Amino acid sequence: MRPIGFSSGALAYADFRRGVGMLLGKDIHCLELSALRENELDPLLDAVDELDLAQFRYIAIHAPSGFNPEREEAIVDRLAEIAFRRKWPVILHPDAVHDAALWQRLGQFLCIENMDKRKAIGRTAEELAQVFAQYPDAGLCFDIGHARQVDATMTEAYLILTTYRDRLRQVHLSEVNTRSKHDPLSVASILAFRDVAELIPTEIPIILETPVAEEQLMEEISKAVDALPVRELAAAS
Repeated sequence: MRPIGFSSGALAYADFRRGVGMLLGKDIHCLELSALRENELDPLLDAVDELDLAQFRYIAIHAPSGFNPEREEAIVDRLAEIAFRRKWPVILHPDAVHDAALWQRLGQFLCIENMDKRKAIGRTAEELAQVFAQYPDAGLCFDIGHARQVDATMTEAYLILTTYRDRLRQVHLSEVNTRSKHDPLSVASILAFRDVAELIPTEIPIILETPVAEEQLMEEISKAVDALPVRELAAAS
């Protein structure tokens, strides 16, 4: 089975403690600590060393999706400290950046996420080429829901995965609706995601960004297993 977990922000809006708490004691070993809004980052980083994270074998941290340019260097400094100390990848929306040179300091711990249709950059394989030219050591956080929203045929998803296969570090999994909001997985999205499942190595962590209640966590993981079946990868090899 693939390593599958959740984003704290998807489970509990702006409440990382509650999001983490929903996962504790369950057979879930991957976690993304989310600070999508700038004012969430410092409280999260201040609390990291106090959180009970022992059960998680993979942890990433999601940088804010927007911030004041005057705060950018301080944000990078704080994220770099935790990334290098804990060996955690930092997920970044490329459109949030004001000074690319600052983020280059994260090196291999930086993971660029492909964007939804609202954004001006980072939506397609071609646009990501311009982004990765600025961050030669960065990895890719492949948001399969974003890719499907940009191109429902999954051709763009295929192009991103084949072009940047060596950079792939993590997958965001959810259904992304027409308003660019994350929804639980539907039958339609599960069937679409299966088209490119064989391109995602089994060891790559899958982070669900689906807003579900605590009693629905394991059901949503079962849906994720259906969406990205390992048997297709075995058949392809």
